[in-house]
Amino acid sequence: KESTTLHWSTCSSLSWEKYSKDSVFFRDGVRRIDFVLSYIDDKDDQRKQERRRVYESNLQKFGLELETEDKSESEDGKTYFVKIHAPWEVLTTYADVLKIKVPFKVNDIPENSEIPMNWLSTPFRLPENIMHPEPDYFTASFNKSKSDFFLIDDKETFFPPSTRNRIVFYILARCSYFKDECGDKDKKGIKRLLNNGTYTAAFPLHDCRYWTRSKDPNCESERYSLYKYWARFFCFFKEQPLNLVRKYYGEKIGIYFAWLGFYTEMLFFAAVVGTICFAYGFLTYDDNEWSKEICSEDIGGKIVMCPLCDKKCTYWRLNITCNSSWQSHLFDNVATVFFAIFMGIWVTLFLEFWKRRQARLEYEWDLVDFEEEQQQLQLRPEYETKCTNRKLNRITQEMEPYLPITSKCARTCLSGATVLLWISLIIACIIGVIAYRLAVYASFASIMKNNTATNLEVVAPYVTPQLATSVTASCINFVIIMILNLLYERVAVKITDMEIPKTHLEYENKLTVKMFLFQFVNYYSSCFYVAFFKGKFVGYPGNYTYMFGSTSKLRNEECEPGGCLIELTTQLVIVMTGKQVWGNIQEALVPWLMNWWGSRKARSHPESLYSRWEQDHDLQGFGQLGLFYEYLEMVIQFGFITLFVASFPLAPLLALINNIIEVRVDAWKLTTQFRRPVAAKAHSIGAWEEILGGVAILSVVTNAFIVAFTSDMIPRLVYMYAYRTHNELNMKGYINNSLSEFNILKFSTDEKPEEYPSWFTSNITTCRYRDYRYPPGHEKEYYHNMQFWHILAAKLAFIIIMEHVVFMVKFFVAWMIPDVPSEVRARIKRERYLVQEYLHNYEVEKLKIQLSQNTNECTCQPMIYPSLAKHEVLSECL
Repeated sequence: KESTTLHWSTCSSLSWEKYSKDSVFFRDGVRRIDFVLSYIDDKDDQRKQERRRVYESNLQKFGLELETEDKSESEDGKTYFVKIHAPWEVLTTYADVLKIKVPFKVNDIPENSEIPMNWLSTPFRLPENIMHPEPDYFTASFNKSKSDFFLIDDKETFFPPSTRNRIVFYILARCSYFKDECGDKDKKGIKRLLNNGTYTAAFPLHDCRYWTRSKDPNCESERYSLYKYWARFFCFFKEQPLNLVRKYYGEKIGIYFAWLGFYTEMLFFAAVVGTICFAYGFLTYDDNEWSKEICSEDIGGKIVMCPLCDKKCTYWRLNITCNSSWQSHLFDNVATVFFAIFMGIWVTLFLEFWKRRQARLEYEWDLVDFEEEQQQLQLRPEYETKCTNRKLNRITQEMEPYLPITSKCARTCLSGATVLLWISLIIACIIGVIAYRLAVYASFASIMKNNTATNLEVVAPYVTPQLATSVTASCINFVIIMILNLLYERVAVKITDMEIPKTHLEYENKLTVKMFLFQFVNYYSSCFYVAFFKGKFVGYPGNYTYMFGSTSKLRNEECEPGGCLIELTTQLVIVMTGKQVWGNIQEALVPWLMNWWGSRKARSHPESLYSRWEQDHDLQGFGQLGLFYEYLEMVIQFGFITLFVASFPLAPLLALINNIIEVRVDAWKLTTQFRRPVAAKAHSIGAWEEILGGVAILSVVTNAFIVAFTSDMIPRLVYMYAYRTHNELNMKGYINNSLSEFNILKFSTDEKPEEYPSWFTSNITTCRYRDYRYPPGHEKEYYHNMQFWHILAAKLAFIIIMEHVVFMVKFFVAWMIPDVPSEVRARIKRERYLVQEYLHNYEVEKLKIQLSQNTNECTCQPMIYPSLAKHEVLSECL
């Protein structure tokens, strides 16, 4: 094999000059390049040279064929490229090892009848050859000893490029780069060689340039088709060519885009209902009685409110909150309660219908029973090298490495402690930001009060102390989030590596849980603070509650004058939209700029000289966790539109608009800006499915609490039905009823305002505050009155009723909708039956041939199996 490789490497320069370097084949134009390794030779580093020599020699012993491009042929004059080809013998051997499913018969099961009104979807369809790039086959796990059983028309095209690069990467990940006699089993795998700088990159090739088809007729040009029909933004209304995505990039990436597309489709229904609810709040503007009272000069203009902070803040009139009261009504109305219940049901429908969609993809993409193969056969190379102990696998009846239970428990405990430490660090940072808000609020109030008549006169009506505090605190919080993200990202990978997961699936699931827990606390903590803590533990005038005790002088924050719900809405809009806009810009712009800069010299080269491997080398590496971050981004968004949707019904609409862009941005960058990822199999979205289910359950609880404790919906209903002072069923008098009184003479020296507004007179002896307490002079002054307890009981009753109703509907819907469609279940059973039947017939034919060849040596009449009754095949699957 080595001599063959040398023969191809030393082919004549004349034939090479005639052949374009923009090709996915070796110099002979026949053998396909399945993988490329690149390195920069350092003459002074003998260790790297020795590693490469031994590693490439061992690759050839595995049966791979290599062809090296000298650095003089590269654009920068210093990079070597090692091209790797897997011959037929290697492909069949490892297809057998990996149990890769290949076709043995064209699928003859008739498809379902046409869907009614199917012509309506014509504008959204793609050409049939793009949607279904290959016929539908019955498939079975490849068996090298029965290769003539499968439909092998052409050995060069039988295994698609995605399968070929998957097989080659499997070998690269397990090949040693030390001599056998060294006995160091840990010195193996392309990942370690990349980490220690022996090689600079390892990647499979794209099949052509994305904007034009390959000039080689033997090249599929699937990348061009993906760009033309999928990766351009103007295709946003078209269906995704998921079968072509799966064929080119593998099932793992195909599943992600299938999930993202399905999630976007389901968001359309949530966005429509959310927009209707928002429109209801807009159209019922004039029926908002309590806002009219706040804005009225006779009611809101005469109500004097207590200061919002000690000393630096002064008294203020309620009517200055007129605008925020009107804005709050857009989101805080009866329709909001309905939408919160609707979203609890929507999220259940989304998860259940996705399970059905996923089951259909598992059948169509030959992923049924894949999990067992993944667990049993595809161990991580790191697990194999670090686990020196061996035990018998009861399923495969083979000795395999394992991690002792004591070591596993110790590593898990250390990992859990590290995660808790970092989550505690986030919470400490959030507490620090809250302390900052409390400390600077009074300062902003003092500065703006003293500068109103000078340089802040124009912006003073708009830039309030609350707004200035929130904006600066949000900026500090954002910086902290970014720094902690950067640090924890590395920590999560290290502690997951320390646990030594057994399979790639287990590795990703462990990393997924760690990263999501961190991101959950990081992104949602500020929203949870505003929704459930801010303004809830304030105390009352004369007896305020202070953070870290009264000596700290950091008085707990009160809600904005318009209420906490509008502040939660503002916080959600800023965090959600800002994250999405910044994420899309970063995802699209950064790779493009880096690729533009990296290939600036080579852009002037003619196509025949700018080689395919150099073009791909100049692109960005997708990375092992590339898809992980895409999932994480979408799941964090899913949390925003479910956990806090009661405060902002337009959140699904914003998410829908973002996701329509996100699908095409992700497709564009994957097709044009990144090297081709190694194809990988995945039968589901993994641990993200359980995380989505957990978020769905938590969302019912959070929305019930938001409606009960953050919104003013329950206090209004209690007033209208139990405490109104007139016969009509309306909200007149609600504002005066919802505010308690305090005698301003009872303010201590530390609480009393330093200055008074110009309209303040000596006739004003009381101020008002948001609470339900007995007035001054009452025998129970400043204690909670009976209305407070009635409202609290109503809030708790609402939470219990809403949660039970939504959970009952959720469980009923989940029970009614089976995870696997009956049609798919029947087709799976039918395919298993036919596989067994064809395998039986194949074995019978081989036996007949064998017996006919031996018939001259046998004088007795042999027992011929085909003469028996029809074989009963796999009765248990029927």
